[in-house]
Amino acid sequence: MKAFMDRDFLLETDTARKLYHEYAAKMPIVDYHCHIDPKQIAEDKKFENITQIWLGGDHYKWRQMRSNGVEEKYITGDAPDCEKFQKWAETLEKAIGNPLYHWSHLELQRYFGYDGVLNGETAEEVWNLCNAKLQEAGMSARNLIRQSNVTLLCTTDDPADCLVWHEELAADDHFEVQVLPAWRPDRAMNLEKPDYPEYLKKLEHVSGVQIDSFAALMEALRIRMEYFAQRGCVVSDHGLEYVMYVPAADEEIEAIFHKRLLGETVSRQEELQFKTACMVALGREYHKRNWVMQLHYGVRRDNNRAIFRALGPDAGIDCINNYAPSAEMAEYLNALASTDELPKTILYSLNPVDNAAIGTIIGCFQSEEARGKIQQGSAWWFNDHKQGMIDQMTSLANLGLLGNFIGMLTDSRSFLSYTRHEYFRRIMCNLIGGWVENGEYPADEKVLGRMVQDICYNNAVRYFGFQL
Repeated sequence: MKAFMDRDFLLETDTARKLYHEYAAKMPIVDYHCHIDPKQIAEDKKFENITQIWLGGDHYKWRQMRSNGVEEKYITGDAPDCEKFQKWAETLEKAIGNPLYHWSHLELQRYFGYDGVLNGETAEEVWNLCNAKLQEAGMSARNLIRQSNVTLLCTTDDPADCLVWHEELAADDHFEVQVLPAWRPDRAMNLEKPDYPEYLKKLEHVSGVQIDSFAALMEALRIRMEYFAQRGCVVSDHGLEYVMYVPAADEEIEAIFHKRLLGETVSRQEELQFKTACMVALGREYHKRNWVMQLHYGVRRDNNRAIFRALGPDAGIDCINNYAPSAEMAEYLNALASTDELPKTILYSLNPVDNAAIGTIIGCFQSEEARGKIQQGSAWWFNDHKQGMIDQMTSLANLGLLGNFIGMLTDSRSFLSYTRHEYFRRIMCNLIGGWVENGEYPADEKVLGRMVQDICYNNAVRYFGFQL
């Protein structure tokens, strides 16, 4: 029997162990998509206790605590932090096979030096140990990023955001890690939302453009893109129900937008036409600026209305949506490619059934502009567990070029989530090592080591054009 999460955790062969320990483990991290608050980095936030840094805003953990019958006051309510931690510890011991079990213990090992097992009985011991450790200077937000060997991270930012914290960080010579904004224009596209007119006023204020037409909306967004670009932005991100393609004439789009400005309700067909027009126009802008376009899709959000009314979005009540017509996504990419305006693009589906569809679509739109110009993103959200990562990489290897894969990201709000990169790297090395030891690929250490390091770090730096 192997020891619990020891040095060779998840590494089943000699080749896997060599690839991880001698090549993957030493590579730095570039986190090209996360939800960390740049203000917390700028202010070098310190956390009072482990509950604040672990359970605050972590809807992954909230879901599992609800599954364990924990009262909401211990999850998102006003119960004391120590009691919330106790409830989480009691939940975690039942999470066999869940990535949260591995992530939590990797975080305890790497950041707090705790090699034991967290459960209901050890919760008090771990609570005291972690809280004492958090008082040390090395556990501030910036130092947690440093000790994780991060060289660059991209936050997630709305076009109307002022980016003042990014400016402050860029001017701070005492913090060597680059913190760049990433463009997330979902609110500018979601004209069906009740607060859309209010959002447009905010966008008008920061852009200086009176948004009285679709053309004016695009002009306001172009002005804001330039503002973002001047502050280092090279990547966009879209959270979509699915990648739609329902084209309409310019006159129709203007009529739909005008209808919404008048306070009228748009139809589902009109919504899809408007969003298609937005995505085509924005895609062209990204290509012009050499920005990478990320498309996250396949999620149905806010399913439990009672919890949504109480807590709002990102409360752990989202699920996989099984409607994502690959034909429409291909048509969207083709609409940009046909005029030679398709940007570098990363496709992420929340539904693992879409792996093969993505793998075949990306092969249709590759070009000499970049190695792996169109990427399948890493196993995302409900898929970033062991089997999900294996399935995503295996599908990509079967249908494309795994050696050009840009690897892992945190997609997290936590400063402790960088152990997800270690988790990914161990799984990736074990997968490749297994193929080698099964005689499916030569045991050429030089080639394999370079491939592993590229997937861990180098491919992403090259793909995004980060200056490090």
